[in-house]
Amino acid sequence: MSKPICSTGLRWLWLAVLVVILDLGSKFLVMGHFQLGESMPLIPFFNLTYAHNPGAAFSFLADKGGWQRWFFALIALAIVIILLVLMYRSNAAQRLNNIAFAMIIGGALGNLFDRMVHGFVIDFIDFYVNDWHYPIFNLADSFICVGAVLVVLEGFLAKPNAAAKSKG
Repeated sequence: MSKPICSTGLRWLWLAVLVVILDLGSKFLVMGHFQLGESMPLIPFFNLTYAHNPGAAFSFLADKGGWQRWFFALIALAIVIILLVLMYRSNAAQRLNNIAFAMIIGGALGNLFDRMVHGFVIDFIDFYVNDWHYPIFNLADSFICVGAVLVVLEGFLAKPNAAAKSKG
């Protein structure tokens, strides 16, 4: 039996669309104004640095022969599908989880777009201390991380009665 979309967590998909727009828009601006490897200091510990990442987080598997592009694309698609199902099954009133899932979906789709169109993910956020640089990342990565933190936070904030009812 189907239920109205607005009563499900899918009601929050507008946030995923916003995340994709912000992510792809920021990458478009960086690609249009920077040469690959070019860096612009903004404040003493933060640069905008245009980089390509053919791997995953922290350039994991970046130096492999190209198969990782498809591997990470399949993982992103699987995650998006699973989260869409979870959102459909959840109530729209479960805000924190649905917001978290929408942020993860938007970030995954932003990076998936890069992988499919460019063959790599465009990164540009560069934090550093002295000569140590945190791995360069992008807005999609940020939204995925914030979404994951919100999922964990929701686990700690879940009402004990709700957890007991779902188990039994």
